[in-house]
Amino acid sequence: MRALRPALLLLAAGVLVHAGARAQSDGAAWLQRIYSASQKLSYTGTFVYQHGGQTETSRITRLIDASGARERLETLDGLPREILRTGDDVVCYLPATHTKKIDKQPGGQGLPAMVLDRPRELTENYLIRKGEIERVAGYDCQVLVLEPRDNMRYGQRLWAEVGSGMLLKAKTFDERNQAVEQFAFTQVQIGGHIDRELLRSRFENKVRDWQVEDSRAAQANLSQAGWVLRSQPRGFRKISEMVRTLGGTPDVGHIVLSDGLAAVSVFIEPSAARGASASPELMRHGAINVYVRQLGAHRIVVVGETPPESVRTIANAIEYRKPN
Repeated sequence: MRALRPALLLLAAGVLVHAGARAQSDGAAWLQRIYSASQKLSYTGTFVYQHGGQTETSRITRLIDASGARERLETLDGLPREILRTGDDVVCYLPATHTKKIDKQPGGQGLPAMVLDRPRELTENYLIRKGEIERVAGYDCQVLVLEPRDNMRYGQRLWAEVGSGMLLKAKTFDERNQAVEQFAFTQVQIGGHIDRELLRSRFENKVRDWQVEDSRAAQANLSQAGWVLRSQPRGFRKISEMVRTLGGTPDVGHIVLSDGLAAVSVFIEPSAARGASASPELMRHGAINVYVRQLGAHRIVVVGETPPESVRTIANAIEYRKPN
C-alpha cells in the first residue's frame, strides 16, 4: 500500500485537475449563454437594484427586431428618471430638473451591462463553478460562482434562467467577501409579444422646454493626442476611446476598459487651474471606487466597479507623451 500511495495520489490529482478544467469549461459555456441572451432576447419586467445602502426599483423593456435593439428604463421610486436607448444613442430624462441628457455609448449592452464577447478568457481571471438551481422571479436559474484570481476584480454570483440563459440576478462581493451590490428581477416576461408602447417616453411631451445637455461623445484615438495607458491590470482590455463633454467641460477624454464582467472608465479632464497639484484621492460608494490624481494641466478620474487597487493601478498608468 505504501508503494501504491504515490501513484494513487497522482491519479487523484489528475482526476481533480480534469474535474476543475471541466467545471471551468461548463462555467464559460454558461457565460456565453448569458451573453447571447443579452444580445438576442426581448423582455420586459421589474427589477430591484441595491448598492451603497440604497435600494432602487425600476421597470425595463428591451425589444430587439430587424431595426436593432431599443430599450426603455424608468425608476419607480425616488426622483423620476427615464432612460431610452436606441442602438448606441442614449437619452435620459430628469423631469424634476427639466433636464434632458443626450449621450452615445458605443457597444452598449443594455441590462446587464456585460461585455462577455470573450467569455472563455474570463477563466484566466476567475475560478468559475456551477452552483445549485435556484428560483428568481418564478424562473429556475442556474447559479454561477466567479471567484477572482487576484485583487484587481470582485467576486460575482450570477443567476441565469435555465431555458434562455437570461441573467435574472447578480450579486457582487468585495475583497472581504461582503455583498456590495445586487440586482434581481422580481417580475419578468422573457420573449413573446411585447407591446411597443412600453418603449415610448412618458416624460418627453410633459415638459415644454427641456434643458438639453449633450455629451457630444465621439470616437477618438487618444494616443494620437499623447494620452497612453502604460500598462493595465491583467485580464482587462480597452473597449472604446472617445472624447465627450462632461459636466459642461468639453474635450474630456474617455477610455473604457473591461475584463468582460467589470467595466472601468478613465476620464482625462482639462484642469481649471493649469499646473495645479493635488494629493491623489480615493472615494468609495458601494461597489464603485473612484480614484483621482492630477497630471500636469489635467485631472485623471478613474471610476470602476472594481477594488481600490484596480482603479489606482489604472490611474497611475496614464501618461502623457508629446506626439511626434
